Amino acid sequence: MAAEPETHGHVGHDRERLVSRTFVRLADTLVADFDVSDFLSMLAEQCVDLLGVSAASVILLDPDGGLRVAATSSERAELLELFAVETDDGPCIDCVRGGVPVSCADLRTETDHWPRFTAAARECGFRAVHAIPMRLRDQVIGVLTFLGVDPGDLQRDDIELGQALADVATIGILQHRTIEQHTEVAGQLQTALHSRVVIEQAKGVLAQRSGLSMDDAFSQLRSYARAHHLRLTDLAAAVTNGTIDLAAILPRR
Repeated sequence: MAAEPETHGHVGHDRERLVSRTFVRLADTLVADFDVSDFLSMLAEQCVDLLGVSAASVILLDPDGGLRVAATSSERAELLELFAVETDDGPCIDCVRGGVPVSCADLRTETDHWPRFTAAARECGFRAVHAIPMRLRDQVIGVLTFLGVDPGDLQRDDIELGQALADVATIGILQHRTIEQHTEVAGQLQTALHSRVVIEQAKGVLAQRSGLSMDDAFSQLRSYARAHHLRLTDLAAAVTNGTIDLAAILPRR
């Protein structure tokens, strides 16, 4: 599964250190300002860096058993995953419904199995997919999906690392929900999905104002939030409400 030009791919001799740092960040869900949307975005982006895949995404189950795209590493991946959820078709859907990994080294060989998904994947430029369930014992909360622009399987070590990342993220999300609300998983998930809507709106505002792509607009939003120690969701709300100077967030020309 070859990486897109804009992704970083493997990090050479620094990979082991990056793996350790990623696991530390995924396990750190007890902080007071924990943000589920930022957490899942970080997971998707780190998977791209560590596994050399072209893109990664997270789809979560909502309170009614439906599926919602919670995070993606690129705009093309988001378009494909939104289509998969809307049509209920694709490896990621089979994975979250069945609770087991589903992979395809070349989607062009699966046009009969996932006809709508494979057509959409071709339009988005993806040829390979590997979907890993986000589950703890019998409880499945979503799916972590890796996408490749070229056909090919992931290496066994990369599959195992991807599953480990999904497992730690799942435990972190479930732990946070228990500590914060002591309610059923569905309630916290709804909050995460609402946060994503606000962030998507803010991305649109910044992209329209600056002419940046949606991906670059999100990078500016997240960088500003981290630099000023703000919750990503709170900053996004300020952008959509017009209560913050957009020029402070956008890059200087």
